Parts: sequence; C-alpha cells; structure tokens
Amino acid sequence: MSAVVRLNRRQLILSAVAITAYVCTGWTAVAARAEEPNRIVVIGGSLTEIVYALGEEDRLIARDSTSLFPDAARELPDVGYIRQLSPEGVLSVNPDMILALEGFGPPEAASVISQAGIPVIVIPDGYDSNSIIEKTRATGKALGREQAGEALAEKVGADLMAAETAAAGIADKRKVLFLLSIEGGRLLAAGSETHAAGIVALAGGVNAMTGFSGYKEVSNEAVIEAAPDVILRMRSGRDPSSDAEVLAHPAIAATPAGKAGRVVGMDGLFILGYGPRTAQAARELGQFLYSDVAAPGN
Repeated sequence: MSAVVRLNRRQLILSAVAITAYVCTGWTAVAARAEEPNRIVVIGGSLTEIVYALGEEDRLIARDSTSLFPDAARELPDVGYIRQLSPEGVLSVNPDMILALEGFGPPEAASVISQAGIPVIVIPDGYDSNSIIEKTRATGKALGREQAGEALAEKVGADLMAAETAAAGIADKRKVLFLLSIEGGRLLAAGSETHAAGIVALAGGVNAMTGFSGYKEVSNEAVIEAAPDVILRMRSGRDPSSDAEVLAHPAIAATPAGKAGRVVGMDGLFILGYGPRTAQAARELGQFLYSDVAAPGN
C-alpha cells in the first residue's frame, strides 16, 4: 500500500498543511512549513530527471547515488543508495524537504528521517507508462509547479503512446531475457512486475521469463526452455561480467540469443528509471531487437 499527498502550489506555499505519505513500512511524514522549500534532497534517479526537466534543479541540494542524469546532477552531494540510506547522511545537508521515490529505505532509516521534523513526500512508482505519467504529475505538484508538471506529463505521455503504438504493430515479437547478474555463474533474471519487463514490452518484445515476479535466480534449464532471442543487461550494472562471458555461459550459449550472439547492454537508469527518457529508451531497444544495427547507445 502506498500513497502520495497531491499538493497544489497554494497549499504548499501559503499554508502549513500536513503532508502525510504512508508507505508499506508504516511511517508518516510531518507537517510542512509555510514557505516554499528550496533545500530539497531528491531520492530516486527518475525523480531527479523530472525535477531537471521541470527546470527546478536550483532547489536541489543533494541527491541519492541513482541520480546520475543529467550530468549536472552528479555535482550534487551524494547521500547514498536509495535502499541503503543513512539518516545522518540525508539530514546532514539540512534539507527543508525530502522528495523520495516509493521504496526508499531501509525502513528503519525511512522512519528516522520521517521523524526529523522535515516534510517528506513519497512519489509512487510502477511498471507501466501510466505510472511514469502519474509520477511526473505528482512531482510537479510536490514542487508547487502543477501547471508545468501537467505539461511535462502530457509530453511524456505522448511519447510513450507513440512507443506503445509502434510496439503493438509488431507481429512476430522477440523474446528478451533481462539478466541482472551472472555472478558466480548464477543467473539472476527479471520476471513480471519489474521495470525490465515493462521496458521490454514497450520496445515491442516479450519477457522471456514467466511464472514469477520480481528478480529471481533461475536455473540453467529454465533459461534454455525460455529460449530468448535477445539478452538484455545493464551496461552500468554491478555485475562486472563482459558480454563475452554472458554468451559463454552454458545456458545462454544454448539459446537462440547465445547462438546468434545477440546481447545488448544499456545504461541502467536509462532503461529502468521510468522517467522522461523512457520512450527514447524503448525506441533504442526496439531498434536493436528488430534490426541488424549495432547495440544502441544513449
């Protein structure tokens, strides 16, 4: 269960309303201040992209380690990984608002941060185009920029609709196996209800792994039976394995993707961030899936 308070600019600036963001960990945020927040810590790479797209980046004072785009965001102090935050690190920069993507934590850290007397706004996440549009709107409202947020949401929505229309027109869809890691020879793959499955569908492909949700270690037999046509992986992921090592894995080598040498690495935030660039990521992935061009870049 998750929720986000939908604030308009008048509510945020002119009144000291209570911002309550309830997530599955059960913590609540505290009352907002009357003045407009201008010392914001943003937690979540897609939210950072939206803030910059809205032209509100001057209000940011720090970001989490997944906030790597645009390049200018990297110059902000890094308060840690979105799911392994230290309350001390987040609060040390003296923020007057924390804008966080759903699922930030760990829960203990989220609880401490929520009790520090600073407004915390949690923006819901999801695995489809509509979740990106709603995330954009919610971020605009949280910043008191509803009109700009709506305009950006409409633009992003139009781009996503165009990508969905293109994907729907593909008759013979290729099966894609998203590999998060092959460390130690163990294959960690994406099932349903993941950003990976969502971007594959938006690009016109089909997720090769079925029968489970989230990211899970899968057997060699399951991968061979899935018979993926393409292997997708993060170029900037934590797995240091090369494409050659992926293709040399016994299970991968036995698949159509392995035999054809079809493996593509793309930037993790670009394909899994689910922000303003997602439609572009889907187009580039689709180009690789259905043409003989080299692996896409961004």
